[in-house]
Amino acid sequence: MIRLIKTFLLILLVLIMQGCLVFHTVSYEINLTEAKSGTVKMEVEDIRSDAMNSSELEEDKLQLFNFIYKSDDFVQQMKDEGKNITDRQLVVVEEKLNGQVEYSFDDVTKVEGIIYQEPFYFITLNLEDSVISTNGEIIISEEHKRIMWDNTMKVLKFKMFSADVENSDLEKLARYLEEY
Repeated sequence: MIRLIKTFLLILLVLIMQGCLVFHTVSYEINLTEAKSGTVKMEVEDIRSDAMNSSELEEDKLQLFNFIYKSDDFVQQMKDEGKNITDRQLVVVEEKLNGQVEYSFDDVTKVEGIIYQEPFYFITLNLEDSVISTNGEIIISEEHKRIMWDNTMKVLKFKMFSADVENSDLEKLARYLEEY
């Protein structure tokens, strides 16, 4: 499932970046207004670049700051995927660049492939995926992990680990935000 989350984040954060942006964690808060529609608040913490040279770093910065953060084309691409972006922000917290996106949806499967089969919502993950926290129940089988929520819950939350960026030589992007 981390692959699914990374795929979404790649689309959401770096559409054409070829994996040059790396982040520490991603969290979702899904507020259901009906059984299959609602809003999402998503946060990616400590965004960095694994660029190997200055031209790759410049490309990463342009994609993140100019396309994802500012472009109307990005908003349209997400709308075409069933995610109607209502807010997007890049913020620096304790010298770390975090991304925050809010969007509405009419089909809960557009949110990381969450499935609704009455009376449960669930998301299926790979066994190696690391769930940091959730307000659902984690069920582990031999083949996969699953986070499940009872359909009486109107707010579904989960936070997942992506990469250990703290002790790395990845380029911190917080210092470039004001530039753009």
